Amino acid sequence: MYTLAHPVTSALEIRKSRFLACVEPVADRAAAQARVNQLRAEHPGCAHVCWALLAGGHSAAVDDGEPSGTAGRPMLDVLRHQQLDGVLATVVRYFGGVKLGAGGLVRAYTDAVAQALLQAEKVEYIPTQTLRCELAYAHEGVTRNLIAELGGELLEVNHGQAVRMQVRLPASATETLREQLMSITRGELGWEAEGAGE
Repeated sequence: MYTLAHPVTSALEIRKSRFLACVEPVADRAAAQARVNQLRAEHPGCAHVCWALLAGGHSAAVDDGEPSGTAGRPMLDVLRHQQLDGVLATVVRYFGGVKLGAGGLVRAYTDAVAQALLQAEKVEYIPTQTLRCELAYAHEGVTRNLIAELGGELLEVNHGQAVRMQVRLPASATETLREQLMSITRGELGWEAEGAGE
């Protein structure tokens, strides 16, 4: 499986309708929805913002007012065909006044996403997991080092009666981190794993 190194865009004009495609890496459905909302705000005059998502076992295909199955599903098929994950495809359509018909729409949305992907740099997709842990201040430094060693990133740190950390790391490293922290803290560890593969 692959994801994308960075967002790529393409524009297509078919019978006076403009199709602005963007294919980009996303972590999960919430991030995808936020991006779609942002596009709606950036393109207030557009007719449709159709999108497709493949992220950590979650998929979505949204036609946004186009006839059912003519936009989101074909876009999703392109992502699947390219063996992508952790990727959002969006197409903003400005209607040109000429109806394309169901077949024409399927081709337009498929081509818009496929053209954007021609410029994309694919990288290996590594499923991640987000988790929260709580531990004593004495263990914060060694925990930060361990997270970095395992290829994780600190998303949030709160200092209260204990140190609370929100961490994203490769799913394959989650159990290693938990075992090592249990050992370091002698079992004095608060641990909560969130959705895997996000």
